[in-house]
Amino acid sequence: MGRWLEHSVTTEIQAPVQRVWTVWSDLEAMPQWMRWIEAVETLDDPDLTDWTLAAQGFRFHWKARITQRVEAQQLHWESVGGLPTKGAVRFYPGAADQTAVKLSVSYELPGILAPLMEPTILGRIVNKELQANLDRFGDLVESGYGEA
Repeated sequence: MGRWLEHSVTTEIQAPVQRVWTVWSDLEAMPQWMRWIEAVETLDDPDLTDWTLAAQGFRFHWKARITQRVEAQQLHWESVGGLPTKGAVRFYPGAADQTAVKLSVSYELPGILAPLMEPTILGRIVNKELQANLDRFGDLVESGYGEA
């Protein structure tokens, strides 16, 4: 059994919360802004997705189920096979069409990797990458991506 690590990052996006929610809800588009995510496929059940992560020479695969969805407020998920993960994204509307987004991700570092990686060093790398991903997401939303 591995060790669980948790990370949280936030960003401010110059867009109304409903728009930010709509772009985030397109899970299959995540590889456009989430660098380590190679692919996301929605399965027959719209709350079940198939994920592939490729980073630092490692590839991980898992399925995730949305466990809670509150329109334009929050989305929670957990893995149902493969890499053990869980997380949540929360959306906080602000003044003048600004939205704060907080992403929290937890995962179990596979037992084979745990002895090879110092969790504090890995934590800094993952936090930096998650923040960069969330900032890229904000840039994508602000660029008008997905507007009709």
